[in-house]
Amino acid sequence: MNKSELIDAIAADAGISKGAAKKALESFVDHVSGALNKGGRVSLVGFGSFSVSNRAAREGRNPQTGDSIKIAAKNVVKFKPGAELDAHVNTK
Repeated sequence: MNKSELIDAIAADAGISKGAAKKALESFVDHVSGALNKGGRVSLVGFGSFSVSNRAAREGRNPQTGDSIKIAAKNVVKFKPGAELDAHVNTK
């Protein structure tokens, strides 16, 4: 499912226009991004939790040449699925 398909599904389920569904989705993404940018955590009970983790600088290898390279430290977004989402995905 891509972004436009998700917008269509939200609009149909909620009985709202596609424009309103697009604004709602963009607002959700903006607020989650903003909270994570500030180092916070976003928890949606049953769905999952978004958090930020720091990945330390490390040394790696260029696979083509075998030379050592330095990989810079960076923040990465983590997602841990909630119990309901996990159960829903794993039902047969």
